[in-house]
Amino acid sequence: MNTSHPLNAIKAFLSRFVIYPSEHELIAHTAWIIHTHLMDEWDTTPRLAFLSSEPASGKSRALEVTAQLVPRAIEPVNVSPAYLFRRTASADGRPTILHDEIDTVFGPKAKDNEDVRGFINAGYRKHSKYGRCVSNKNGQFTTEDIPAFCAVAVAGLGNLPDTILSRSVIVRMKRRAPHETVEPFRVTKFQDEASAIRHHIEQWASQCKNLLANMKPLPPEVTDRDADVWEALIAIGDRADEQWSQAIRVTAVTLVTLKKETPQSLGILLLSDIKAIFDNKKVNLISTKEILFELNNLTMSPWGDLEHRPLDDRRLSAILKPYGVKSETIRTSESPCKGYKLDSFKDAFIRYLPACSSQISVANVTT
Repeated sequence: MNTSHPLNAIKAFLSRFVIYPSEHELIAHTAWIIHTHLMDEWDTTPRLAFLSSEPASGKSRALEVTAQLVPRAIEPVNVSPAYLFRRTASADGRPTILHDEIDTVFGPKAKDNEDVRGFINAGYRKHSKYGRCVSNKNGQFTTEDIPAFCAVAVAGLGNLPDTILSRSVIVRMKRRAPHETVEPFRVTKFQDEASAIRHHIEQWASQCKNLLANMKPLPPEVTDRDADVWEALIAIGDRADEQWSQAIRVTAVTLVTLKKETPQSLGILLLSDIKAIFDNKKVNLISTKEILFELNNLTMSPWGDLEHRPLDDRRLSAILKPYGVKSETIRTSESPCKGYKLDSFKDAFIRYLPACSSQISVANVTT
């Protein structure tokens, strides 16, 4: 690995001040910083999301350090949507937005932040515009298309909407353990060092052209939206050297796998539990009464105490309806009754419970 490469300098700098869940998140953060200096190269820009279940987990520090290494950093604090729009469209160049306490924008305490949410969603893809209706001094209204494409990193408690998570490299931060230590970070103390690294990045980036066209194929495990998220970071590794290429590719597969292991939606959890019931009973149809009995007695699932009451037939039907599954009259060993046929679930099982989803292998990336 080329020790003089800016990727190595960034990685060493970050690791002095931030404790990551693993080496993979550090590698992803490192490549993400490089990508902010090459925004004209990308079709999409991955969001970088530092999330934690508890405060004091290093999220804000991660953004503070990032701000010293990216171009035109903006750290919004009670800024208006109009400010973000104008800065993104500025002739000075695209900013890099580093939004702390993002839970105040997306979380349960969020209020009048619809414009900011829309802005973050819209700016993921190149040539994306954010439309506004504006009035002039004569009271006449005109439409305005404001460029929204820019790099965004966020930090916050809890989780984010799926529309943002699916566009993000996710770093699940934790509080430092007693044996984990970091250097105290002060902007004034490390400003010169960070400026030298940023200049190093700019020099390297100025020599990079057509990175997406010249990259090797993505790992087979990185597809669809995940491919949009990771292709810029993987292209940077491919341009750097073989060791960085390999490291970022393994990181991509690992973090994509972890993202798929995050808690399931209620609907997919229900499909999974129903599939297990059909598999265990080895039947092709089951009554609504029996399926509710089985579900409500699953100790590891929430059906027995769903909003303080057990799952009933109406709620079961409502959750399954978006997946194209409906109850029908069936005939069991007893009399005709309402129930579900295995065939009616097959399409949903294929689409939402792929057998390989929990078997993604990191090893084959290195072969």
